[in-house]
Amino acid sequence: MRIGIIGCGNMGGAIATALVDAGKDEVFATDHTKAKVEATGAKYLSLDALLLQSEMLVLAVKPQVIPDLWETLHQASGKRWISLAAGIPLETLSAKLGTHEIVRFMPNIAAKAKASVTAVCPDREASMETKEEAMAIALSFGSAFELPEKQMAAFIGISGSGIAYCYEFLHAMALGGTREGIPYQKSMEIARDTLESTVALQKATGKNPIDLMTGVCSAGGTTIEGIAALAENSFDHAVIEAVTASAEKSKRM
Repeated sequence: MRIGIIGCGNMGGAIATALVDAGKDEVFATDHTKAKVEATGAKYLSLDALLLQSEMLVLAVKPQVIPDLWETLHQASGKRWISLAAGIPLETLSAKLGTHEIVRFMPNIAAKAKASVTAVCPDREASMETKEEAMAIALSFGSAFELPEKQMAAFIGISGSGIAYCYEFLHAMALGGTREGIPYQKSMEIARDTLESTVALQKATGKNPIDLMTGVCSAGGTTIEGIAALAENSFDHAVIEAVTASAEKSKRM
């Protein structure tokens, strides 16, 4: 498949690199800065040439830039589209691009490490071929979850913005270790690997996190003291409120 990526910033560039590395598709890209395209390994084309030669088009420019491109993009009739533009719904994309062969993506910044968690939201009238090709692209740079558009805001709260909450937690864990005498860098490495081992065990067992957590809590032991401290400081409430605040903000944008 010939894939054309419009915009080679952080997210567009990460997707282009992942697709080139996968080696299964012919990847084109366009950007104001040609060097950004060349750094991904994709073939640089002008916007007009890219619209003409690509079968699947990935719209990866900033949302505020897109209104100036509608007229040009609309000329790419018969193409399939993936949009990374936050805040632009499928209804608008369909009207402006003149097609229902559109899928919205909401990746997170870990796309740079080919470890993004991406929401995949197809137009209700998109063909199965478009849906399958879009999902394959999403899986090339991480994991992917198909969701209805009405759940995109919740996804942003959990993953798009939620990755930052995890960084905050990781930093706080490392600071706790430093407070107890372990140098910050080593404490950070321990906290990072602990977080990775936590996720690995949950994925391997499929168990509810509460079941796994209570399995670690020995009666009168160290872990229950830490869990009690988290509860005393409203840890669960703070995380739930963070997800909700981010989701609500995305609805207003």
